Parts: sequence; structure tokens; C-alpha cells
Amino acid sequence: MADALQKSDQAFRTIGELAEELGVPQHILRYWETRFSQLKPLQRAGNRRYYRPADVALARRIHRLLEHDGYTIRGVQQLLAGGTADPGEKSVGATGPTPANQHSAFPFEELREIRRMLADALEADA
Repeated sequence: MADALQKSDQAFRTIGELAEELGVPQHILRYWETRFSQLKPLQRAGNRRYYRPADVALARRIHRLLEHDGYTIRGVQQLLAGGTADPGEKSVGATGPTPANQHSAFPFEELREIRRMLADALEADA
């Protein structure tokens, strides 16, 4: 779309416009509709989809969580079901999904201690 003809933030977007904005194919947006019940664009004759501003914001958030923050589909579903799509918004002590590309620290020191205990046990048996 030409820069001079940009739509208002409050205007409805077609699936093609939203797909272009997010840089994803249209079939990905249709797939997201099947996976995220919160994403419900208006459908007119011929199944033409029109995304309301709230739908556009949700699609942007889903895209960010999946593509940039490393969440899985299931992880984003859990975040949205919990009422938040921003991990920083979770209340203190809340447990939720972590991005697929972030893992908790591996317990190297605990494993080293177990290895020392096993080595000592083997030496005592010998």
C-alpha cells in the first residue's frame, strides 16, 4: 500500500493488508484464527475477512510472541487464556509458559556433587 494512502489506526484491515504488515502469508493468519479463539475477524460475503483494530493489535502481539520472543503456539495460547499476552504483565509468583528458546539454568553444580558422591562410593567399594 502506498505510504500516502495509509489507513487510520482505527480502520478495518483486510487479511492481505494485515499479512503484508506482519510479513506473514495469509494462510498463517487463517491458521492463527483456528488456534487462538480470541482472534475473530469479521467475515463478510465470500468469507472476506476484516480485522478490527483490536484484532490487529492481537495479531501483532501473537506475531511478536511467536516470532520474536520464541514462544510456541501452546505457550501463546496459555498466555492469552491467562488474560495476558505480555509475560512482563504476569503477577508476582505466577507460573506460566516460558519461551521455547529460554531454558532454566542447568544444575551443573548439583550434578558435579552427585558425580563426586558416586566416585567416592565406587572408591569405598574397591
